[in-house]
Amino acid sequence: MTDRFTSMSILLAVVDAGSLSAAARRLGMPIATVSRRVSELENSIGTQILHRSARSLRVTDQGMAYIAACRRILEDLAEAEREAAGEFSAPKGLLVLTAPVVFGRLHVLPALTDFLAATPQVTARLDLTDRPISLQEEHVDAAIRIGELPDSSLRSRRLGEVRRVVCASPGYLASHGRPDHPDQLSDHDCIASWHQMPADSWSFGAGRETLSVTIRPRLTVNTAEAAIDAAAAGLGITRVLSYQVAAALRARRLEILLGEHEPAPWPVHIVYRGRAIPQKLRSFIDFAAPRIQAALA
Repeated sequence: MTDRFTSMSILLAVVDAGSLSAAARRLGMPIATVSRRVSELENSIGTQILHRSARSLRVTDQGMAYIAACRRILEDLAEAEREAAGEFSAPKGLLVLTAPVVFGRLHVLPALTDFLAATPQVTARLDLTDRPISLQEEHVDAAIRIGELPDSSLRSRRLGEVRRVVCASPGYLASHGRPDHPDQLSDHDCIASWHQMPADSWSFGAGRETLSVTIRPRLTVNTAEAAIDAAAAGLGITRVLSYQVAAALRARRLEILLGEHEPAPWPVHIVYRGRAIPQKLRSFIDFAAPRIQAALA
């Protein structure tokens, strides 16, 4: 049975990676071994799970149902093992978290280090990334999500909210003037981030009062930190999230503009999965949530 579980895990790795070769690299196994284990699994259940060719991989109709069942079985097995190891009765074991880069460094990491100091039987891995993460596919216990949550099976706890703020340096405002309305931004040099879509327009207000303004990017960058540094240097006006610019505001390197025209804030949640929540995760949420909520207030 252990061998069958291993084959199921290999199959899921192939499906998630999109090819035999990518799964082999992820698993650190020879591609011939990966292919053989998938073929053996197909032979054992008497049906084809994957259509494989030199250029593509496609799950068969019968395979889709089997793969979904494999995910449930392996998740239940992992949960049973965690319960047997005592993870549901006391905070212990590996806690895997992910968060946006800047938010994670500013707010999640301080809470996590204090939590680890208080729970010596817990170890942790914190993945700071701005790309979307699948908790199930990447075996993550919980994630910080900024923005409205899509309907899903994930559970969540609200931590607060963040604003989308427009800001500039006192030096820039002294030489170029202060815009009083979003329409005036077209007369100013702006610093855009390429991950803001579209990069050449900013929206303000909410609901029927939404206003989209075309901006003139003097500089386009790919991180909020770069946009903040360029704005603080006096290059132009930028737009970032409130927590990203908090330090520059405290240091008076930047000032917030057009506050009365800001769009509705984005909520911040910690999301997690599972019917039964390991004590390590439950304890972390109870420990970290008040700290992050206070920081965002």
